[in-house]
Amino acid sequence: MKLGFFIALALFACLPASGQKTAVPKPSAPNSVCADCHQDEGPKLAKSTHSAVACASCHLKHEEYPHPEKQPKPQCKTCHEQAANDYEQSEHAQQMRRGNGMAPECATCHGAPHDVTSTRSQDFHKAVPDTCAMCHDKEAAQFQQSVHGKAVAANIKDAPVCTDCHGGHRVLKAKDPKSTVFAASVPDTCGHCHGDLRLMKRFGLPSDRITSFNSSFHGLALKSGNQSVADCASCHGFHDILASSDPKSKTNAKNLPATCGACHPGAGSRFTIGPIHEVQGADAALPIQYAQLFYILVIPGTIGFMLLHHAGDFLMKLRFMRFRGHNISLQLLRAPAPKHERMYLAERIQHVLLAVSFITLSYTGFALHYSDSWWASPFLQWESSFPVRGTVHRVAAAILVITSIGHIVSLFMSRRLRDHWKEFLPVVGDIRETVEGTLWRLGLRKERPFQSPHCYIEKIEYWALVWGTLIMAVTGVLLWFNNWTMTILPKVWIDLARVVHFYEAVLATLAIFVWHFYSVIFDPEVYPMDQSWITGYSPRPERESHHGD
Repeated sequence: MKLGFFIALALFACLPASGQKTAVPKPSAPNSVCADCHQDEGPKLAKSTHSAVACASCHLKHEEYPHPEKQPKPQCKTCHEQAANDYEQSEHAQQMRRGNGMAPECATCHGAPHDVTSTRSQDFHKAVPDTCAMCHDKEAAQFQQSVHGKAVAANIKDAPVCTDCHGGHRVLKAKDPKSTVFAASVPDTCGHCHGDLRLMKRFGLPSDRITSFNSSFHGLALKSGNQSVADCASCHGFHDILASSDPKSKTNAKNLPATCGACHPGAGSRFTIGPIHEVQGADAALPIQYAQLFYILVIPGTIGFMLLHHAGDFLMKLRFMRFRGHNISLQLLRAPAPKHERMYLAERIQHVLLAVSFITLSYTGFALHYSDSWWASPFLQWESSFPVRGTVHRVAAAILVITSIGHIVSLFMSRRLRDHWKEFLPVVGDIRETVEGTLWRLGLRKERPFQSPHCYIEKIEYWALVWGTLIMAVTGVLLWFNNWTMTILPKVWIDLARVVHFYEAVLATLAIFVWHFYSVIFDPEVYPMDQSWITGYSPRPERESHHGD
């Protein structure tokens, strides 16, 4: 009884003087217990996205009563670690560290911890531009008048707001390569919406804008690291994007000369510029469709014939030189008989210049189209500071053109070279040699036919080179001097030149690898190499006909 009396006395001493009972929160107490005292915060928390979060998760020493004073404020990083780390790398956090007290923190955008609205809600989505407007009022005013801002005002949830382009927490300057609005990243940022086929179909917008840009010269150059080339925002604007049908839009047909003229002075001064994005497939301009169809048919047909022709040649010569007991010495160790000088000194010099320029052009040209490939990186790693790839490509193109002109001049200046060149002129007998030679290589003719010293194999290659060089030079000039091209010609000429330039490069490169390299390297009669491009004389045997081999 004495023990019970003292316990009751102790409990009575703990009661407040007013006599009212006060609940002391416990570690496991629900939020409603805390709300008994914090009556203003309770209703706010119940409506916020933190409603399911226990007070104890954020507030330290809550179980002590009265609560200790000067307790540190709850840290958002405790639960939102990734978001906090992204914020620490942002421009906002850098401004905060520099002493800018106006720089936004978590509560600036999300609100106080007890009344945080879910970022997935329509209210939060619609409020983002107004939130950013507290600091970026000029940009926000432009956004409100844009096609995106009007869509947000119309409560279209899928309409982009500031955070969709700039990021939510990791907001960086546009000049930062890691920024989502950095020039090279803009197509991917715009592609989040404009590359979504279902989203574009829902709003009745073209779904090929990102792919058509990436395949254009601008897209290829931007992807390769050239930061001075136009991206999406260069033409459509940043915050003030308007529909192309709007007379104020930078992409309106009447405003395109001024928009394109920012980079291409005089563009559209004589002809209407037309579609900017390179249209693909059946919607492309007829010249582009015809060019694509031509090369789609010609490239497989030509390279297929070359592979079949040389495979047959290899097998026929392998049968004769290996399986019939003939002892054929290695051509590299056997000095060629100086019967017929196949290449004169001037021709050998021209060949070296041609070979170096062509290989350089192929490498640097395909590096633009396939900039993600590992073999393209040596040239592209400096592209952001200096256009190494483009410069080397143009220098090689100049060497190729000068060499070609020098070849023509040398034919006029030297009778000896001109007489030698005449051996490459097509004659009626080439048809017979082509048919008989192909049949023999395919095993459809037993007797090896007569083959001229410069037969149809060399003539096909020479005249294909002449044609290809002419095509590549013309289209290359149109692309190189694009300002001049867009001043005097419609933009479709630029698109056509790019298509033809690329496909002709593919055809020429494959032909060199399949047709020429076999003839001068892998042909069993000259393997491991025909030295005529070095010495002028070839180890290739000169014969009129062979019976039964």
